[in-house]
Amino acid sequence: MFEKVLVANRGEIALRIIRACKELGIKTVAVHSEADANSLHVRFADEDVCIGPPPPSASYNNISAILSAVEVTNADAVHPGYGFLAENPLFAEICEACGITFIGPPSHVLSRMGDKAEARRTMERAGVPVVPGSRGPVEDLDEAKEVAEEVGYPIMLKAVWGGGGRGMRVVQEPEELEKAWHVASSEAQASFSNPALYVERYIEKPRHIEVQILADRYGKVVHLGERECSIQRRHQKLIEESPSPAVDPELRERLGEAAVRGAKEVGYRNAGTVEFLLDEDGNFYFIEMNTRIQVEHPVTEMVTGVDIVKAQILIAAGEPLTEELAGVSISGHAIECRINAEDPEKDFMPSSGMVTGFHAPGGPGIRVDTHIYASYKIPPYYDSLLAKLIAWGHTREEALSRMERALDEFVIEGVPTTLPLHRALLRDHRFREGDVDVDFLENFKMEG
Repeated sequence: MFEKVLVANRGEIALRIIRACKELGIKTVAVHSEADANSLHVRFADEDVCIGPPPPSASYNNISAILSAVEVTNADAVHPGYGFLAENPLFAEICEACGITFIGPPSHVLSRMGDKAEARRTMERAGVPVVPGSRGPVEDLDEAKEVAEEVGYPIMLKAVWGGGGRGMRVVQEPEELEKAWHVASSEAQASFSNPALYVERYIEKPRHIEVQILADRYGKVVHLGERECSIQRRHQKLIEESPSPAVDPELRERLGEAAVRGAKEVGYRNAGTVEFLLDEDGNFYFIEMNTRIQVEHPVTEMVTGVDIVKAQILIAAGEPLTEELAGVSISGHAIECRINAEDPEKDFMPSSGMVTGFHAPGGPGIRVDTHIYASYKIPPYYDSLLAKLIAWGHTREEALSRMERALDEFVIEGVPTTLPLHRALLRDHRFREGDVDVDFLENFKMEG
């Protein structure tokens, strides 16, 4: 087992990893930018190192600074969390070359799954259904037109090295393709330094379903059920739940088997998520694999009792998956609301500033993962996520009732947040009935 883990991240996920390490008896090192000197992950780690000024490029994405922190603290492993360097194959490769354990998949797996076109081909070889589209990146606009005619409109343009909704455009008609191509390609270049795009048929009104998997270095892969992630804005998730209201035991088994096959095909190791679109006829299609811990992992933890972050650490240390994990069953229902420092009334404009008042909800079945507190100053340089509110119940109805109560108890003052939006969503009859798809939020009105 590791003696000391450096957490190469910030905010709530850094604190979450530190808690898991403490329970395993592992010392922790927090790295932080100058803007995060007073963050809770810094306070609760055993050691801390300032790695640079506020911009991520000079701190949390600065590989040299993080490796220097590893060296001066004698850490023997790095947990990257999510975002920043979590899916960066170069960072993982350098860690491997330096004899530092990267708590995540091997660098060659990050490279393979980070290339969305290669990930698609890998899943096809494993017999996992994929959305009809190009076999790989399209060379130019003319080839994109040919593929679009072949698969049929509407289509989706996707950045080969995409993520987070960047470099993606829906094209409804042929005359829209040229403009969308140039916009998506430019956005892909700006976000990922790679303008390459591929083409997929656009599935109308799908649900976004993802399957959590764990894989050890001995070839064993298990799945922990699915999560419903259809409530999203511009491909950024806002509410997740497990199990999905649309998935029955037979479909769950088929989704799980497909995710496991895909993970085995790529030689996956550690925690990962295989993401699918589920159409109105119950057909599912692979869209991508997230090679890291997910923001929404707590809902799976709540319904399975599995600590996924601890599992990540144990797998990275060479421990095999236990037999008990293969027989994990879903117990009850869990829902997560992401509370962001954004103003829903002003087109979700991000906000920064002082948290003047803070009260976290509690009571049966409630979990809050957060790094903020009263007098905490929200910096303007990073993701707007402030807290994750998770509610568990024996049934979905009980989980919804507990979430509604917890949202009413949650107090964050000083900055606009998405709390009012979540309260409105919990009152919406379609949401409560589980009648959702990925376009649900685009058509949702706060007064509804």
